[in-house]
Amino acid sequence: MKKLVIVLFLLTLVLLAYEQRATIALRIAPVAIEAAMSGNRLEELGNGLHVVLCGAGGPMPDPKRSSACVAVAAGNELFVVDAGTGGVRNLARMRFPLGNIGAVFLTHFHSDHIDGLGEMAMMRWVSGANTEPLAVHGPAGVKQVVEGFNETYAADAGYRNAHHGDTVAPLSGTGMTPIEFPLPEKGQSLVIYQKGDLRVETIAVDHFPVKPAVAYLFHYRGRSVLISGDTVKSKNIEKFARGIDLLVHEALAPNLVHIMNAAAGKVGDKRMEKITHDILDYHATPVQAAETARDAGVGHLLYYHIVPPLILPGAKAAWLEGVDEVFTNYTVGQDGTTFTLPPNSDEIIKVGSSL
Repeated sequence: MKKLVIVLFLLTLVLLAYEQRATIALRIAPVAIEAAMSGNRLEELGNGLHVVLCGAGGPMPDPKRSSACVAVAAGNELFVVDAGTGGVRNLARMRFPLGNIGAVFLTHFHSDHIDGLGEMAMMRWVSGANTEPLAVHGPAGVKQVVEGFNETYAADAGYRNAHHGDTVAPLSGTGMTPIEFPLPEKGQSLVIYQKGDLRVETIAVDHFPVKPAVAYLFHYRGRSVLISGDTVKSKNIEKFARGIDLLVHEALAPNLVHIMNAAAGKVGDKRMEKITHDILDYHATPVQAAETARDAGVGHLLYYHIVPPLILPGAKAAWLEGVDEVFTNYTVGQDGTTFTLPPNSDEIIKVGSSL
């Protein structure tokens, strides 16, 4: 009888809470919103070189992985490599100050690496009332990409300035400025950004027929990160990844893509059958990325631009088939995966995601 009374009491509380859910939400909201507005992920991470996957997936939908986007924080400065769909919103959800984005570095111009660029520039502009446009670095072609987005967002900029004024949206800070660099020869790197203790280099990679395509190497206070962009297995990446702390490398699993290809053939989807045949020849496999990490002697391998999406049970294990026999210090990334590299040390720390 006593247990029944307790159960009835608890049920009554649940029903009352459900009926009053709007009132409860309105009372809780101010505290939650204030906490979200006052949070700053950059300050929480502190000094060091930090890598955050704001987009860990490829062009196909994946509930845990948005399109390609990697944030790199050096001290209190924030940089982004590629700007795929969903990336800037993930950064906002993780409480990174979007107004602090100092520059974007584009690896190449496939849509899933640039389609969030306009939104990223707009949100960076109004979030920090920036008075200068966002710098966008890239190889030949970056000017055309940036000018296209600037033209597309020109009306939006006018509306926001008219509505909010210079306090929020100063017109001098709208849009982006392209900064083009020449494609380095294989075996060579090119320093494209240097400020204080941070140095950013670029190297050529092979994503044929996509050309130019590049990777980026970040150095900060004795720590180093290389972000591959899209590429086949590359001796050039192996050379410049030698001894680095963290290799962020794309990968496509042929065993899973072959299954997709066969299924497309069976159902008569010629378009998908052709796509799943063609994409096999210009991406590294998970095993090949592991071989590069092993042969270069990197501290840790972080997989991103993961193709195909790992949705079905057991898909991750299938995607990783053969990797453990080659290299074991790896992480299969998803949106929010974060690594921090304290300055002048050997520590490689995986920290909790706030997504």
